[in-house]
Amino acid sequence: MTSPAAVPFPHVRERNAMGLGSSRLRYAILALFFFNVFHILFAPSYFNFDDHSSTSPPQHFDFLSTHSTIKHLSPAHKLSRLERIEGDLARARASIQEAIRSSNFAWHDTGSIYWNPRAFHQSHVEMLKRFKVWVYEEGEQPLVHDGPVNDIYAIEGQFIDEIDNSNRSPFKATHPDKAQVFFLPFSVAKVIRFVYKPRISKSDYDPDRLQRLVEDYITIISHKYPYWNASMGADHFLLSCHDWGPRISYGNPEMFKNFIRVLCNANASEGFQPSRDVSIPEVKLPKGKLVQRNLSKHPDKRTILAFFAGRVHGNIRKKLLKRWKAKDDQIRVHEYLPKGEDYAKLMGLSKFCLCPSGNEVASPRVVEAIQAGCVPVIICDNYTLPFSDVLNWSQFSVEIPVEKIPEIKNILQNVPKDEYLKMYNNVRKVRRHFVVNRPAKPFDMMHMILHSIWLRRLNFRIIAS
Repeated sequence: MTSPAAVPFPHVRERNAMGLGSSRLRYAILALFFFNVFHILFAPSYFNFDDHSSTSPPQHFDFLSTHSTIKHLSPAHKLSRLERIEGDLARARASIQEAIRSSNFAWHDTGSIYWNPRAFHQSHVEMLKRFKVWVYEEGEQPLVHDGPVNDIYAIEGQFIDEIDNSNRSPFKATHPDKAQVFFLPFSVAKVIRFVYKPRISKSDYDPDRLQRLVEDYITIISHKYPYWNASMGADHFLLSCHDWGPRISYGNPEMFKNFIRVLCNANASEGFQPSRDVSIPEVKLPKGKLVQRNLSKHPDKRTILAFFAGRVHGNIRKKLLKRWKAKDDQIRVHEYLPKGEDYAKLMGLSKFCLCPSGNEVASPRVVEAIQAGCVPVIICDNYTLPFSDVLNWSQFSVEIPVEKIPEIKNILQNVPKDEYLKMYNNVRKVRRHFVVNRPAKPFDMMHMILHSIWLRRLNFRIIAS
């Protein structure tokens, strides 16, 4: 996982709307002030409350004194929209802070899986009440307004279908003036599938085609509408679970410096910024289904200490299989399962499920483990875990550094029974946040993704002057 060292919010320099605004418009100066909402929400010690965990939340959300200014163009007739949007967000912030300070907190989920349950509950309430997402209508399927709904990139298509195509989501804005954030409904997985053909030489894998598609789309919407220029992209987002998702911004970093990337591949060493970007789970959905088979067993019937089965790709898996493949009955590590063995059944019989990174940091095994009631063992470098701005992963998972792969058995055997049972029970509590429902339900994976975006929008204010 990423180091808890502080990561300051990127400074937004003065510029002329990135050159994307219409030359017909005359602009006012706007200031973009960044708030410490993440610190307020997830560092209860800041308020000197007694109900917080002794473990500190991720420090990359601690930018209390940070603020930035931005100059760009905004038509005068849009000031009322900004005032209305920002006034509503200000009321949400005040309500969250009041809930944190209140002694009348009756929400039943007050356990340690959250950094601050009061803040999270009230923030979710405010999101349900206020949050609206405008989905840009430009573009045609299959590259836009469509995405895979099965297999490991399923969350791309499920999210697009839920927010865009179903027309049932209460979060979908009926008019862009009512939206706090703006969604670019690209599917990176579909772009790779349909645009990158043929793939013969190494140059056929260059990301420039993907980058040009997204950049051209932004150019179109920024000339057609005022919303990108009003925030310089800070309230715009794109969601991708494909490995290439982070690359959308590599070709033109200036254009994307404020943009919210919602990614499965949340790798800090590849430019993922937890204070701006959003980490989401990678979930592998069977065809026509929203869940995997669940053969979870009671802790007393879990006879395997740790389990993993998966192909060798990436250095971390190579190290894991080299040390543990078919070498220990308690650390059951397989590249391919022996004939007659059942993957879901073995997860249900295991106390801990090993979740090593492959070629990319994210793995669907994290969600599979949680759904099977198996305590995830995170083995990765530079991975920002999903929803870690609200979830305290140390309470329901184990992190083992890559260099300690040879010590896996000793580490897990030395977890006290009461500590394991606590983590097991917390896995059961957190499971609902990693379930895909259609239509979405409160606190499920879709709502958690939206809540993560909602938090980032709470974290800055656009002021017209």
